[in-house]
Amino acid sequence: MQESSFSGKTDTRVGVLGAGQLGKMMALAAGNWHLPLYFLDKSPDMPAVRFGAGFTEGDFQSYEDVYRFGKTVDLLTIEIEHVNIAALKQLEAEGLPIHPTPAVLEMIKDKGLQKTFYRVEALPTAPFRLYDDAAAIRAGLERGDIVLPFVQKSRSEGYDGKGVQIVRTAADLLRLMDTPSVVEQLVDIDKELAVIVARTPSGDIKAYPPVEMSFHPEANLVEFLLCPARIDASTAREASDLAIKLAQAMKITGLLAVELFLDKQGNLLINEVAPRPHNSGHHTIESCPTSQFEQHLRAILNWPLGDTSLRVPAAAMINVLGAADASGEATYEGLAEVLQTPAAAIHLYGKDTVKPFRKMGHITLTANSVAEVVEKARAIEGKLQAIAKK
Repeated sequence: MQESSFSGKTDTRVGVLGAGQLGKMMALAAGNWHLPLYFLDKSPDMPAVRFGAGFTEGDFQSYEDVYRFGKTVDLLTIEIEHVNIAALKQLEAEGLPIHPTPAVLEMIKDKGLQKTFYRVEALPTAPFRLYDDAAAIRAGLERGDIVLPFVQKSRSEGYDGKGVQIVRTAADLLRLMDTPSVVEQLVDIDKELAVIVARTPSGDIKAYPPVEMSFHPEANLVEFLLCPARIDASTAREASDLAIKLAQAMKITGLLAVELFLDKQGNLLINEVAPRPHNSGHHTIESCPTSQFEQHLRAILNWPLGDTSLRVPAAAMINVLGAADASGEATYEGLAEVLQTPAAAIHLYGKDTVKPFRKMGHITLTANSVAEVVEKARAIEGKLQAIAKK
């Protein structure tokens, strides 16, 4: 392990592209050190704005807005991948530290480049092919290059379950996305896992214990998370080692959330990654000595990384989603009941508007065993909902 060069300075002006809930929780962690975070986003109503040291209204996909914002800070990071890469490359050329680097971001935000990276680095992932559009996918199916069922993933702009669909039957071919895509053979999944890794510019690296995820069948995003994952010690070590190997291969600085499939044969396959704090690490605020948000800041500042062990035997996280029919000004149903639940930590993100299945908050529970925390989580699952004001 290499030593971090730690100056002790806590007045670095850290710029963040995006001011959503991830930025808010990052700012709350930064507040412990009185570290100033500055945000760029389209609206002053975004969740992170009131918790930062400053806010710039602008579009993080605009070259001009990102470049101008970058000239006002000492270091730049992200809370969302879909940012203007050209502006980041120019800022980097002018000497601004950017973590993760524009090159890493450019590769990760394109699922085709991301999957190709795994193949080149001999990292395990589901078999895949790249296609330019829906017609090319149909032609590939006719040639026998791919077979049903398969998963279609848009190469760009996918987020929170959007841009991903399972194509099981010939009838499903009618709803193919007409966009450049990754097509993967459908994996016979036993469990979906995730490992959060942090790496500093000096090469110091640490991983959090693997978590187990359950996905909402309609929204295709995480609705329930369990830590530690219900896997044997050997599989847990293998998952952590694989995530660390990937972070080192990418030379990532900051956090890398590595989503994995554990198939029915016991094989681990990399699904996809996110180079930032991630939904699969929210439980760390309550369950680990160092939250993923604090760890991301430590990593990008090249400070010593914090303790990633569990300080409780088990934790669970439930996403608070917008109701399926919700659209409008947000309010909450069941808040009083969940507030009375022992060991339930509620995090509401402060989004003014609710939409169907939009992430509006999360609840973390801790317990003395995995069985106990699952029981606690199931008892309150679905009781706190974001709905539209009447």
